[in-house]
Amino acid sequence: MRSDSRLSRMLHALIHMDRHDGAMTSEHLAQMLSTNPVVVRRTMAGLRDQGIVRSEKGHGGGWALNRSLGDVTLLDIYRALGDPRLFAIGLADDDPRCLVEQAVNAAVADTLSAAEALVIARFGEVTLADIAEDFDRRFAAVMGG
Repeated sequence: MRSDSRLSRMLHALIHMDRHDGAMTSEHLAQMLSTNPVVVRRTMAGLRDQGIVRSEKGHGGGWALNRSLGDVTLLDIYRALGDPRLFAIGLADDDPRCLVEQAVNAAVADTLSAAEALVIARFGEVTLADIAEDFDRRFAAVMGG
């Protein structure tokens, strides 16, 4: 099963947008993310609907941040992407009357629910500013500063 990398890719794009002077076109973002501009526009529309980015028309237009990095959490981006599934693991549904399957599904569902709650809580604690600061530290280390 292929993993859903939209969250990571949008976080990547948003940090670049913060560091870019002016708006970034869908084409520029698509090239950076190795995807199609249509995919970028569709994804950014969800972020725009949540007030995270705005679209600017005309010459020099494109996508720009609408909020500061410190005001946006991973949870905000996750929600703007439509709450994608966190885990590929699922429950069996071969024979819902089977008591073993019921017991297994109950244990797995309970565990996944607890794990999801932890991930969602952590997403709410991490801001884009936290990620940008980590990038700055890594960049300084690579550049010898």
